Amino acid sequence: MSGLFITFEGGEGAGKSTQIKRLAEHFREIGREVVLTREPGGTPAGEDIRTLLVNGDTNRFSATAEALLNYAARDAHLRQVIRPALLKDQVVLCDRFYDSTRAYQAVAGDCPVEIIDILEREVVATTRPHLTLIFDLDPAVGLARASGRGAGIEDRYERKGLAFHTALRRAFLDIAAKEPTRCVVLNAASSVDKVWEQVLLAIQGLGYGR
Repeated sequence: MSGLFITFEGGEGAGKSTQIKRLAEHFREIGREVVLTREPGGTPAGEDIRTLLVNGDTNRFSATAEALLNYAARDAHLRQVIRPALLKDQVVLCDRFYDSTRAYQAVAGDCPVEIIDILEREVVATTRPHLTLIFDLDPAVGLARASGRGAGIEDRYERKGLAFHTALRRAFLDIAAKEPTRCVVLNAASSVDKVWEQVLLAIQGLGYGR
């Protein structure tokens, strides 16, 4: 595949949505076609699954059930959106991908990592990000930011509590430490413009920085 695949990861309220839109515009300005997408979601079926996962009671699904739902959405997303875009030499920017499943369901949750390994191998296969930007932020700060979206708006994971989100942060940093050639950790506590400068610096290694 000849396109470029960049994923955005991190805890709640870390500012991924703002920066992914900014990076999409940056690539369009330099003449690249961009697919801006998200997980869970990205397809009609994926968005239906997203609604189930991000709303309702915090205990409505086990972590294993959540992993299976995420991978059902991911399978459609890869087949219908991500792989076709990469084959067309487009830039795919995805808000969350398989790292979030490992962090949320296997580390902060209790889904056996062996299940995640099998799903990742069979569904993701070789379609892996060229670059993953991990937005690192004190979870207490991130949850305070996220609360500004209003109660009941896709807040199921936010309501899982500080200990859950502290485990998430550790999980993402551990992923970055294990895969330093793919992952770049950004200081998401900085101002929007300072975080943007970190994003631009991170994509220089792909030949697209200023």
